Amino acid sequence: MPRTSIIVPVLDEAATVETSLRCLAPFRQAGAEVIVVDGGSRDGTVAIATPHADRVLRGPRGRDSQMNAGAAAAQGDILVFLHADTRLPGSADRIVRDALNAPGGRTRRVWGRFDVTIEGKSPLLGLVAALMNARSRATGIATGDQAMFATRAAFICAGGFPDIPLMEDIELSRRLKRISAPVCLAARVSTSGRRWESRGVVRTILLMWRLRLAHFFGTAPDRLARQYGYVPRQS
Repeated sequence: MPRTSIIVPVLDEAATVETSLRCLAPFRQAGAEVIVVDGGSRDGTVAIATPHADRVLRGPRGRDSQMNAGAAAAQGDILVFLHADTRLPGSADRIVRDALNAPGGRTRRVWGRFDVTIEGKSPLLGLVAALMNARSRATGIATGDQAMFATRAAFICAGGFPDIPLMEDIELSRRLKRISAPVCLAARVSTSGRRWESRGVVRTILLMWRLRLAHFFGTAPDRLARQYGYVPRQS
């Protein structure tokens, strides 16, 4: 039976990382591997995470490089990339394994993602999640909030996450689509709506649409990251 590796990039998540990793304990008990990759936290995240993971790595800040580092260290045949504020549904490891082993016609499916529910106070978050899921099914493009997964072989063949500060999930989706169509699971992960609510839900929706459109027309990822508010941490 293929082993599953769950890779969690973190940065200054001391307030929530223990709760997040405790939710992964049942998967570890079933044989999955949990790898946490820290991007330079200064708040004790590493110390808190260590008892609740199989491995805790340190690397340069950036989800792309952190997730690539986790994949390189993973022992599993199936890789699941999970944001620290996202929760997997029960039996997610079995669901993923069964989906990737299912007959897929002439081309076996080697990657995919979950549908997503966004938790928060705003009633608009349900609409955001519904649109995200529908768009993903229509385009075959996944986002990190949907807990992307892939076979190790497909991830390596696709070259891993590109070295860019934003839209790394979209670019990896495009690479993986050249290998197979994605598995779009109806099972739902739940993710925090803090990003939308802190900036305003409507404002965040409009910002993300504008950034995705600019990305489609070739705007440099570094420029998009600055517009999103990403500022590289100074040493």
